[in-house]
Amino acid sequence: MTQQLAAYTTSTGEAFQFWVLGTVAVIGALCTVFMKKAVHSALCLAGTMIILAVFYLANGAYFLGVVQIVVYTGAIMMLFLFVVMLVGVTAADSLKETIKGQRWLALLCGLGFGILLVGGIGNAALTEFNGLGQANSGGNVEGLAALIFTDYVFAFELTGALLITAAVGAMVLTHRERTERAKTQRELAEQRVREGKHLPPLPAPGVYARHNAVDIAGLLPDGTPSELTVSKTLRDRGQVRDVSTEALSDLKALEQRAEDRLERTNSGNSGEASK
Repeated sequence: MTQQLAAYTTSTGEAFQFWVLGTVAVIGALCTVFMKKAVHSALCLAGTMIILAVFYLANGAYFLGVVQIVVYTGAIMMLFLFVVMLVGVTAADSLKETIKGQRWLALLCGLGFGILLVGGIGNAALTEFNGLGQANSGGNVEGLAALIFTDYVFAFELTGALLITAAVGAMVLTHRERTERAKTQRELAEQRVREGKHLPPLPAPGVYARHNAVDIAGLLPDGTPSELTVSKTLRDRGQVRDVSTEALSDLKALEQRAEDRLERTNSGNSGEASK
């Protein structure tokens, strides 16, 4: 009687932990879906997974809690995060629909998962349960293994087959067979000549300028800025500082001083010649 009463009651600390961490987990899940950048979504998902691991540990599922942190959060999610950071995924790529009807299919799958989740929660709320003491009587790992390889063996094997299929599909999609011979450096140079592209090396930032800041375009000998010296990312963001007016005024002042110096030199030579 005491064990059943303990199974159905919740302490103040458990309730406080559930409402605080549960709120953070839901916010992290929503941010995973609605964040525009894939890196931010991955970080939010990693935080949600860590909170789920805390829930597992608090409920006595120590093996699941450790696996959630080590395998899912520490290995899979961090690998996904590093791949996104190194390869880069833009919002335009994520919004591009390559398969027709995939949004409706995703909506249908989400609706089915929601119905399954509601059914599972309702079943857990309406049926009797034994409690953690009886479930972990022979050990948490032993009890989990007994459920996986007896009552849930079909679901476990189906999940393993699904993960293997996903891994093989990812390798097939990322593998590209070269259908033509790679061009040599000479052929690439000849192609640039035919297309009339910029042949010499691009000017470095700050060429003919007063400093080498990356957000200031290099100035050509006539004082006009060269857009090739500034990154396209900075140009798209509007973070390029324009110093062409100042540079042109300095160039005019330099030319005026040069002309004055030449006039003084010529006048001096003319005076000496007349003597």
